[in-house]
Amino acid sequence: MSRKPELRGRAARLARLFPGPGSSGQAARTPFVLLVVLLLGGGLIGLLVLNSALSEGSFKLDDLQKDTKNLTDEEQALQRDIDAYSAPDALQRRARELGMLPGGDPAFLGPDGTVKGVPSAAAQQSAAQIPLVLRPPETLAQSPADTLPQADTPTAVPTPALTPTTTPGR
Repeated sequence: MSRKPELRGRAARLARLFPGPGSSGQAARTPFVLLVVLLLGGGLIGLLVLNSALSEGSFKLDDLQKDTKNLTDEEQALQRDIDAYSAPDALQRRARELGMLPGGDPAFLGPDGTVKGVPSAAAQQSAAQIPLVLRPPETLAQSPADTLPQADTPTAVPTPALTPTTTPGR
């Protein structure tokens, strides 16, 4: 009597999964189909997550590129302003408005303390060339009685006195 011994536990479960010589192939096909379905479903979900992450990164990249363009435009506008203010004619005009005079010939100091060159004073300007100086705002805020001239006192227009200034080391 060649009767097969009855399997128990783990061996019984494995025997049901793998068909023997006398059983049909239906039992072994079910786990394979489940495995394929799970792999395909997992792959599709993975692709969906990956696609969502890539599109989110694309939107962030687009926003950052717009910010970069705006900041670059702002930087170029500021650089144009700096270039306009640092142009030689703009610097000369602003210096004249402040009452500055062009300097004379410079003298240079050597490392040993010797003076190289002959310094000259700045040229004096006539009163017609001196720019008008605006009053400071605090004098404009005085009461009207203080600013009205008295009838018996002549009014004098002050003219700024030009005093040559020297800058050490120049």
